[in-house]
Amino acid sequence: MGKPGSRDSVLQRLVRKAGFSVLAAFVFMLAGCGGDAEPSAATATGTPMPADGKANITLVIGAYSVAKDALADILPAFKAYWKGKTGQNVSFQESYEASGTQARAIIGGFEADVALLAMEGDLDKIAKAGLLPKDWKRSADGGMVTRSIVVLGTRKGNPLGITDFADLTRPGVKVLYPNPKTSGGAQWDINAIYGAGLKRSEASGGRQDPAAAKQFLADVHRNIESMDKSGRASMAAFEYGVGDVIVTYENELMARILQGIPYEIVVPESTILIENPAAVVDRNADRHGVREAAEAFVEFLHGRQAQELFAEHGFRPVLPALAVELKDRYPEPPQLFDIGYLGGWSKVRDTLYSKQGVWYQVLAGE
Repeated sequence: MGKPGSRDSVLQRLVRKAGFSVLAAFVFMLAGCGGDAEPSAATATGTPMPADGKANITLVIGAYSVAKDALADILPAFKAYWKGKTGQNVSFQESYEASGTQARAIIGGFEADVALLAMEGDLDKIAKAGLLPKDWKRSADGGMVTRSIVVLGTRKGNPLGITDFADLTRPGVKVLYPNPKTSGGAQWDINAIYGAGLKRSEASGGRQDPAAAKQFLADVHRNIESMDKSGRASMAAFEYGVGDVIVTYENELMARILQGIPYEIVVPESTILIENPAAVVDRNADRHGVREAAEAFVEFLHGRQAQELFAEHGFRPVLPALAVELKDRYPEPPQLFDIGYLGGWSKVRDTLYSKQGVWYQVLAGE
């Protein structure tokens, strides 16, 4: 969320007061404000310029909340890279929200040029609305720019002796994760718990038992202390002293530990590999005349410099060579599974998050 008076706050106030149509017009005005600027010195001295010929442009970034800290370093790095390559000055309008909220905003009229979200399903929704190609996953790394895993965070010294998801079912343990209705991070968390339940059933019965996995999820959810709207909001609640254990992204906890906050990271024996996508929102980028820079920015996110910056903020890199270099920092859990283990996102959405899905049954106490 933006600070009072920031442009992000202005966008949010416009959403609340006037709906996405006004927001779209406002962002379009900002994104185009550099179009009539005087030619830069770089242009005058013959530095190559992009095809649009503008000296100054604005890229509108719609991102999920957890990516905010990493992008605080990556955006200036791209700005310097793009200036050196083209002579063009790029500035950014940034919005950070829960992934599902951000996807709905873009579909509703928030004219983001680039979307960096928590789940491929949220980008699929934007593609279904006709704002970007439905085959966006054919790009580099399957469209994914960051990886992480779902872990457990405890207070200093792990006072309750938490070692695995099963410990979250113990009486009196207060657990936090976000609300999956708004948060992509929450869906990753719930996928991890449900998947761990399937792994437990396989270990004891030799095959997956969805009923046992549902019960395992229900036993954890019984101890939920708070469900906030986003992964970042859930982390903030934990920092304020709410709960004993937080289910969250590994990178969220690593970033806090690097800042000197004495949390403990508990890596469950069975957990899920998180993959987070980014794509150009073609319709908006074309409308704003920034397609070339937007595509270059997404390509930059896949590159070595941005991947190293993501890694500094606790994300696992998508670049194989860098992943090998950082394997000691990011060891693989014994039973790491991906979304494919649960049948892929299409099945997960139907099994867990449809109106009659497992998650809503758990929420209703069924």
